[in-house]
Amino acid sequence: MLGIDTNVLIRYLIRDDEAQFEKARRLIRREVSAGRRIFLSLLVLLEAEWVLRSRYGLSKTEIAATVSALLGAVDIQLEDEPAVEEALYVWNDNAADFTDCLIGVRNRRLGCSATATFDTRAARIAGFSTA
Repeated sequence: MLGIDTNVLIRYLIRDDEAQFEKARRLIRREVSAGRRIFLSLLVLLEAEWVLRSRYGLSKTEIAATVSALLGAVDIQLEDEPAVEEALYVWNDNAADFTDCLIGVRNRRLGCSATATFDTRAARIAGFSTA
């Protein structure tokens, strides 16, 4: 299994730099052809969501569809896929950022009784409390 950095994922998804897209595509194809999966850590996923939103202006709907496609890809393994799926579900019904949704889900799964926050949008999510 090969882990990839956010910049490789973004080049592959956005294809805004043809040379880097081709390098990313060949890298991924080589690994998959050899029977190996591509690994995306939670850190890469969160950074990619931020880049897609802030740099490329993708909407919440477009980003959610991208994350769903990554979850559904058989050649890609996301770190803690059940938490990502749940965070995506929570995010769909809330105004909070995807990052906050994933933080809350992960904290609960790791045994936290609640997640304290100053973020008023995140505080509306079940499992969060105002600090």
